Amino acid sequence: MSVEVIKAGIADTFQDVGRFGRQHLGVNPNGAMDLAAMQVANALVGNDLNEGVLELCFPASILLFKKPALIALSGADFSAEINGNPIAINQSIAVLAGSELKFSKARKGVFCYLATHGGFALSTWLNSTSTNVKAKAGGLKGRSLQKGDSIEFKRNVTIREGKVFPWRANVFDFYNDANNIQFLRGPEFDWLDEPSREQLMQESFSLTALRDRMGYRLKGKKLNRNQEELISTAATFGTVQLLPDGQLITLMADHQTTGGYPRIAQVITADRSKLVQTNVGEEILFREVSLQEAEDLLLAQRKILKQIQVTCQGRLKEVSIL
Repeated sequence: MSVEVIKAGIADTFQDVGRFGRQHLGVNPNGAMDLAAMQVANALVGNDLNEGVLELCFPASILLFKKPALIALSGADFSAEINGNPIAINQSIAVLAGSELKFSKARKGVFCYLATHGGFALSTWLNSTSTNVKAKAGGLKGRSLQKGDSIEFKRNVTIREGKVFPWRANVFDFYNDANNIQFLRGPEFDWLDEPSREQLMQESFSLTALRDRMGYRLKGKKLNRNQEELISTAATFGTVQLLPDGQLITLMADHQTTGGYPRIAQVITADRSKLVQTNVGEEILFREVSLQEAEDLLLAQRKILKQIQVTCQGRLKEVSIL
């Protein structure tokens, strides 16, 4: 046993980059809600960026390390503590056997990611370790963590001293200008009447409590459409659909593979992390960008991730962790 769940959180699951190539069979991709945070956590512990991690929601699980580990947290800040001592997100942390990790307060964000050097020993389904709760497959027994669960590490490390290493990943560019969410026009954008098109890009929308890994419901001025029926068609992470009541829903990592609501917009991949980490009641504004701008922003983020990964590999070699 490498780590034990002392107290279970509300919905903590193991996720990686997701499973692909099966949507035509009705299998949704799953995967981390905040992919950037997942990959930053992996970089900080010297892993491949797409290694499976533990995705935590607040209130999150309390974990007891039975073996020493090199860990990192990224994404939401849940006021993490090791044996009662506060630890920061986006830093590499050496943890001794017998250490307890707990989270006391949700300060900012929605999903926090825990990575360990070498990764967790997880079950694979359709080439992914991501948990699919409905199929009861992937991750740890295809479900959320429960009290008493034991999770093994794939690799043991030698840790002589528990400490937080001084380097820190700069994640500013993944969450900068958090309230402005950039999008591309969806296939049914023209179904909106002219006033509604202007509202979409000028009015703010607030996140409601109707949210989960499948979708986030938004609240704003009612939008109107000039066509009524749509044959069920493909949808993906970040697709913004117009509901019959004139409100919006943005599809998330556990989205359905097809849907019958008009797809009026598509949140660009580079802005998904910002949207995912938006809390209930917070407001967002939609801003249209070109496909070229969307591609440039994503490439810039991937370059930053690579820089973080290379820098962390060098730092960890210096302290003989790798």
